[in-house]
Parts: sequence; structure tokens; C-alpha cells
Amino acid sequence: MTGRVAELTVRAPEAKPALADGAAFWPLRAFRELDDALLRIRFEHEDVGVVLLRTRGDAAHVLAADDILAGSDWLAVETRLLVARVLRRLDATARTFFAIADKGSCFAGSLLELALAADRTYLLDGVTVQAGPLSGGLLPTDQGAGRLALRWLHAPERVADVLAALRAPTGGGDAFAAGVATVVADDIDFEDEVRVAVEERLSLSPDALTGLEQNLRVPGVETMATRVFGRLSAWQNWIFTRPNATGERGALTMYGRPERPQLDPRRT
Repeated sequence: MTGRVAELTVRAPEAKPALADGAAFWPLRAFRELDDALLRIRFEHEDVGVVLLRTRGDAAHVLAADDILAGSDWLAVETRLLVARVLRRLDATARTFFAIADKGSCFAGSLLELALAADRTYLLDGVTVQAGPLSGGLLPTDQGAGRLALRWLHAPERVADVLAALRAPTGGGDAFAAGVATVVADDIDFEDEVRVAVEERLSLSPDALTGLEQNLRVPGVETMATRVFGRLSAWQNWIFTRPNATGERGALTMYGRPERPQLDPRRT
């Protein structure tokens, strides 16, 4: 943690995982730890506004784990359901998430879902991302669709082709064209691109950002879960009645005046 910015790093297994590892089975352990980290940020670090998601390790080991999770063994199925629940918790967490795909990253397979769940993905030119056996919808969102399918909600007929292309390591302009990368930058500009983006987000109303981000994270068909955790809840129930909007120094109260609003940086 550094002030209002937090970093979450998910590390790939050092060797190919196996179901025989039991509680130490990598997807089970890694996503339980991620779940714990998300809850700690939500309840113990209310002033954190931006979370930088990073991954480290060998992408081949992540894909090997995903091959196991795609199977029918009871532990594989239960672990896959756990991974999907944790990712949905990330979807519903009122923080700005930036995925940082830099040197040493392994946004592949189930870890690619972190980049797809993030509000933006910053990809260092030369670094690659890769889809896996779970990327076609086995880790569904609250709408029931996969995150890649939501990225291509405007052109569903292209999802199969995009997914097929991402089965191989994909970087640069190809990752951008596939809808995975928001910004692709070389090593000269990369750190500055991330820094400016973080500073920009921290300067905005946290409540307004919650509404903005939940609208963008929850496109398409409305479900009961998205009504509770998504755009309707975020916009209609409380944003415009909170002090950051209508308080004595809120954004709406100060609109048109020469003074700047005073915003409480805490996120729910």
C-alpha cells in the first residue's frame, strides 16, 4: 500500500500444479489469497482509490492449472467455481483496477481474467497475454457470459475468432485489437502512462467513479445480481445523495463556482 494506491500481485506456480496438492493446489490457494486481499482493501483500506493488478511467473504453469480446472474431477469443479466467485467479487469491488502487464507478467488463462475484469489494462510493448481453456465462459460474470464476450458485446459474432487468436501469446497491436489492452506503450513511456492515469483517477470523485466503472463493467443483460451490485445500485441508490455530490462542498453544490469541491476519498 502507498497512500491511496494499492498493488496486488498474483504469482504463478513455480512448477506445474496437481490436484494431489490438496489445499496447496495453486488455483485454490492463489484465489483464496486474492479473495482475502480484496476484502481487506474493501473494509480496512477505505481510502485506497486505485488498485494495480500485477502477475508474475511462468504462463505455461498457469495454463497447466487451467487444463486441470477445465476437467470434471470434483475438486477441479469446486475450485473453478471458487475462482469464478472471486473474480465476480473483483467485478463488484468499488475501486479502480488497472492491470499492469509489464516485464515478468503472466496474464494468461485464468489470470487473463484479471486483465479483462480491470477498468484498464496497460501493456508494455513486447509483453504478451494469452487465453486458456477457461477463457470461453467457464469463469462467468454475474450476467452469465465470459468477460471476453462482454468486451465484444457490440459484435458477438467476432468472439470466437478473437478467442482463437488469443490462444497463442498475443501482444502489442494485436492485443489492443482483440480488446484486451487499453494502452500499449514502449518502455520509454510505459511508467509515465500508468502514473498519469493513476493521478487522474485519484483526482476525481470516488462516488462518481463507482457509478462510471460499474456501468462499464456491467453491460448487456440485467440480472438480479447486477441490480444489487452493479449499475442500478451504484447510480440510483446513493451516489447523488452522498456528501461528495450534494454536501456543503460537494461537486454538485460547487458547480459553477470558482472554488473546487472537497471530496472524501473513501470508497465503499
